[in-house]
Amino acid sequence: MKIVQDERFREQREHFRLRFNCEYCALFDEQRETCAHGYPTTEHREARYADPDASIVFCKHFELT
Repeated sequence: MKIVQDERFREQREHFRLRFNCEYCALFDEQRETCAHGYPTTEHREARYADPDASIVFCKHFELT
């Protein structure tokens, strides 16, 4: 699911410390930078959201660590 990122989302992401990126997922292998299920991680990485025009992409298998 892709959602347009807006200023309100960026503010709430910071305020509520929202965690939805691979780096915060129990299924992410930091050493190999891969998903345990083999899903691509490019659109889900935290650094991608530094770009205010990047659409928000949530992974259906995200498990908070």
